[in-house]
Amino acid sequence: MVDVAFLFPGQGSQFTGMGKDLYQSYPAAKKVYDRAAELLDFDILATCFEGPPEKLTQTRFSQPAIFVTSIAALEVLRQHPKMNEFNPRFAAGLSLGEATALCAAGAISFDEGVRFVRNRGQFMDDAATERPGLMAAVLGAELSLVENVCKATGAEVGNLNAPGQIVISGFRKNVEEAIEKLKEAGARKVIPLDVSGGFHSSCMDSACKKIEVALQSIHIQAPKIGVVSNLTANVEAEPVKIKQNLVLQMNHRTLWEDSMRYIISQGVRTFVEFAPGKVLKGLMKKIDPAIEVISIGTLEDFHAIDHP
Repeated sequence: MVDVAFLFPGQGSQFTGMGKDLYQSYPAAKKVYDRAAELLDFDILATCFEGPPEKLTQTRFSQPAIFVTSIAALEVLRQHPKMNEFNPRFAAGLSLGEATALCAAGAISFDEGVRFVRNRGQFMDDAATERPGLMAAVLGAELSLVENVCKATGAEVGNLNAPGQIVISGFRKNVEEAIEKLKEAGARKVIPLDVSGGFHSSCMDSACKKIEVALQSIHIQAPKIGVVSNLTANVEAEPVKIKQNLVLQMNHRTLWEDSMRYIISQGVRTFVEFAPGKVLKGLMKKIDPAIEVISIGTLEDFHAIDHP
């Protein structure tokens, strides 16, 4: 058996039609979507399979849609003969994906997970309306430079995704000023992101307060495998700490590169990325090109592992 880590994507990985072929081809995926449809107050099937894209990109819809699609792909793999070759040792997810990783690791039930990410998306959308923000990807700049510019402008570091890829976040005017200063300071490229708010910054403070209250009624237990937190880039098994991390990662920087390096340091050389998309595979190529990442999210992907 091969030691593996399961990876789950965050917001921005969604696309119209995601999960539809799994739903139509695998009873395990259909069961996941149908249960989510009973739990949610919007049409999850139509949102994932038909869009429109403008709806699917709204945080309140995209977060539950990505969570459900990821778990559907996981459940299909669990029924697949390939699963017998894997020994899952760790799970991790980027931002929203951390909730999916906790569900995959048995720390939170699917029903509670759906409720959590629905609330999370709603609260983050509300916070983005109250305190409008912006995010931008900074390519080809040292972290020390980015941090100095953020200090001078009031912008914040939101994500440390991979070498040479830092995302800044915060109030719109602060981030706009930081973008100009970073360009002047020699950053290779600074690209504003198509997101609805300044996630992983103080713009999300009100969302943190609300999700902290919502988490009081959600049962979390110790995960069955190590779940690496975005906040600490380390494994946390204590339920009270897991809840704290879920709150704090909403207005603090995510340590994705460090999280991946931690798992690699534990001897894992094979990662399985679940639907939708292949964003995390792309980041891993920058972190450590020698690591194998198997992306599983479509019927075609499952056929590929049937006939390697």
